[in-house]
Amino acid sequence: MHDEFLCHVTAYGWCDGRRIGVPLGTYRAPTLALALWWLRDRALWIAERLDPQPDRGPYPPNALVPVADTVTDVPGVLRSWCADEDRQELVADELADGRLVRIAASDDTTEYELLAESVDALRMQRTLPALVVPVA
Repeated sequence: MHDEFLCHVTAYGWCDGRRIGVPLGTYRAPTLALALWWLRDRALWIAERLDPQPDRGPYPPNALVPVADTVTDVPGVLRSWCADEDRQELVADELADGRLVRIAASDDTTEYELLAESVDALRMQRTLPALVVPVA
């Protein structure tokens, strides 16, 4: 069982023809449960900022506008992921087995990425090259 998890949230977009990543947060979770909680919390945080509930506001005029039906509903995708217990269990299993987990959703301008990985697995990966260096 892996004890600590490093979690990241990043938004990617295009600027001057280059793909740019903007870090939205990092958390070093001391337990698997806290890593999953943080990923869900950040996913809902993004969803609320992209698609706020109209009754929560006052919002400036024209701040909330509908998008075309062809645009992926990123807030809906993130909220659905948070509510799906089967997918949460799958993420927990992957992390517990030491594998990197990536949850991503994109609309027509931005990709939102949530990553989590075991700190122990990262440490083991760093030591592997030293273990396989040929001795001659």
